[in-house]
Amino acid sequence: MVIRIVAFLVLLLGGARADDLRLVVPQMQPVVGEMIPVTLRGEYTSRIALETLTFPGSDQYDWMQLARDQWRDEEIDGRTVRVFERRLAVFPRQAGPLTLGPVTHHLTVVGANNLREPLDMTAQPITLPVAPFPAEGAPLSARKLEIEDTLSDAPGALRDGETLVRRITLKAQGALPHQLPPRPSMRQPWLISFAAPERRETQPTPEGPATSITWEWHLRPKTGEPGVLPAVSIPWFDTAARQMRTVEIAAIPFGYASFRDNRSGVGSLSAGQVGIALFVFAIGVAAGYVVAFSGLSRRRREDIVRQLRRLSPFDPTKQGVKRVMRTGDLLIIRRAAERYLNRRRELCLPMSGRETTLLDTLLYQRAENTQGFEANAAAAREIFRHE
Repeated sequence: MVIRIVAFLVLLLGGARADDLRLVVPQMQPVVGEMIPVTLRGEYTSRIALETLTFPGSDQYDWMQLARDQWRDEEIDGRTVRVFERRLAVFPRQAGPLTLGPVTHHLTVVGANNLREPLDMTAQPITLPVAPFPAEGAPLSARKLEIEDTLSDAPGALRDGETLVRRITLKAQGALPHQLPPRPSMRQPWLISFAAPERRETQPTPEGPATSITWEWHLRPKTGEPGVLPAVSIPWFDTAARQMRTVEIAAIPFGYASFRDNRSGVGSLSAGQVGIALFVFAIGVAAGYVVAFSGLSRRRREDIVRQLRRLSPFDPTKQGVKRVMRTGDLLIIRRAAERYLNRRRELCLPMSGRETTLLDTLLYQRAENTQGFEANAAAAREIFRHE
């Protein structure tokens, strides 16, 4: 009799396991725009006939589903349980507390006497903190970012009248299409440029969305005179290394091969001819400087100003970094450093790409409890070490 009572109690307790639905988020410290993997998991003992579930939208985040819903049987606490899983990717739009949920799974279950009954399971909301994006401008966070740059021919040795086709594809792992940057400018005073419509594509994968954007230009010089298309830098936050990085669309030389082949060498001129040519050139340059700004386009004037800024020994953004170093606020120092590095990128000044490595480590290192960091003077000085 005692054995029967014990067996009855075991069966009774085993059958008392309740259905459950919850949101599962890994331990992480996301920044604005970073992908947060979210799993909606349900564990059901009821017999389910029908089900429907919609993840709620919000002004706080963008989201997408990464794969089809999964249903499978699992052994949990000695019982066979029907498990439901939906994998999502959430992208916070702003800094501060981010709330996900509640989420309701509407079920139709088979009850007593095979009658169907409605059953709503609700996953309680969860809240996690989101840090500001560690740079100015539109946030771009990804696990990996790559650039493919293809040219239809050698850009510095085109045939007369030939048009160069340049196609650039930017590939990001763990980013949405609208988070990728707009098409960069490929315009110069000496260049005729036609841009084809851009293509943005996204493919869901178990690790997150794989997004690509393709830009294409048809480029032809107005004259055969050589020129250079400048480089374009794209800053982004590496979610794997937890630091800012930069990818670059490379600068390319541009011009017709015939212009180079038809140039006359100064070696064939006499010393007197060379002297006269240099004198005339000097007079022309002097006269040109007198009327330069009155006849130049705004873009050309900006190029001249940029060159003067490169030669200037005074850098206000560098002084700004040194000024905020005394505040001890690492986030303020990081933003000032980004302004300083952006200026160097604009002026094509030498950079190593590792100026903020130590500073980003202090701000975004992976740890369970990474709070209360004090500003480190060595991290700030590292910004200027690679000038």
